Amino acid sequence: MPSRRGWPATTVHTRSLTAVTSFGLGPDHLELRAWVHTFAADVVRPAAAEWDEREEFPWPVLEEAAEVGLYSLDFFATQAFDETGLGIPLTMEELFWGDAGIGLSIVGTALAAAGVSSNGTDEQVAEWVPQMFGSPGDLRTAAFCSSEPDAGSDVGAMRTRATYDEATDEWVLNGTKTWATNGGMADVHVVTAVVEPELRSRGQASFVVPPRTKGLSQGQKFAKHGIRASHTAEVVLDSVRVPGRCLLGGKEKLDARLARARAARDGATPASAAGRSGNASMATFERTRPAVGAQAVGIARAAYEVALDYARTREQFGKPIIENQAIAFALADMRTSIDAARLLVWRAAWMAATGARFDAAEGSMSKLVAGETAVAVTEKAMQVLGGNGYTRDYPVERMARDAKIYTIFEGTSEIQRLVIARTISGAPIR
Repeated sequence: MPSRRGWPATTVHTRSLTAVTSFGLGPDHLELRAWVHTFAADVVRPAAAEWDEREEFPWPVLEEAAEVGLYSLDFFATQAFDETGLGIPLTMEELFWGDAGIGLSIVGTALAAAGVSSNGTDEQVAEWVPQMFGSPGDLRTAAFCSSEPDAGSDVGAMRTRATYDEATDEWVLNGTKTWATNGGMADVHVVTAVVEPELRSRGQASFVVPPRTKGLSQGQKFAKHGIRASHTAEVVLDSVRVPGRCLLGGKEKLDARLARARAARDGATPASAAGRSGNASMATFERTRPAVGAQAVGIARAAYEVALDYARTREQFGKPIIENQAIAFALADMRTSIDAARLLVWRAAWMAATGARFDAAEGSMSKLVAGETAVAVTEKAMQVLGGNGYTRDYPVERMARDAKIYTIFEGTSEIQRLVIARTISGAPIR
């Protein structure tokens, strides 16, 4: 290949090409996708409108998911350790193609389980994660509690405090969490709290609150615009005491991390070391965002399919409306956007599974594009259906309500852009 100015003559594109072996899914992934899709089509979709209207947690659907093995510790562990990273995105897309509210009820516990798996010791994972799922006939749930009334995107403003009582080897938690999926109703809660306020976000730790712990209660249950089958509530922590073993990672590890953070704050370590310490949390979030992006892709795909079918069968002016260029182009844009979002999600999930560096905040890219695609596609789907799309006789009205949260939770679109901008520029953009 001829050399061009600025291009090394012998290495153009070779590094990216050697990493790609196939864009196709293997037999195991195809089987997984078909299995979850069947459950979503046969069980989730028929129940979606009812539980959206009731705004209640869909226990009967969760029982059915547990009976087939979809809601279980084994399934969570198998997908979490998929070396390609695609198991979780495939599962999320198909479940949320079925319905977002019920889908979130099924996977909400996995968020807390991931929090324990990411930060806990092997012993803590073995002790707590099985208690989060239970078994058919004796189901359990878990909640991950991070956001607060005055500390959503600004995690450094968190006010929930955890104080160590050396006399009893217990941690005492006080504060209020909000927007917690399964919050208050869950058997196990994973709570992020501040242990050293002067260090802001670097002075935080995560704790497991066991079942029936005194002082933990459910606050307000939120009546939501969308994902209404999912339980979302405040969690109030009033002098909640948990054993020292409930500190995820253990006290020795926490003390060492706090010491490094103090040294970085006081200038006792190089600025580069401080930067690496600060990037650890962002890297963790980068690895969870593709799963959320896959949920958004599932909603968008579902709305697109309804619109496509409607456009093929709905006749106006003597022909199907899909033969009108305006409708056909809208559907073309919808399909293109969905496929592009899915590819970003799969890339980020693969990067997380293989330990690749997120040099351009690829996880945030996937969540940003997928979330905004879900909003745009569901709105276009409503437009294709016209007045029918605005009624509850057709599911795109519900899908549009469900989609909006994906530009808000797990990091707003603005926060995703901020993370991407800071990562690619290296500058403290505010």
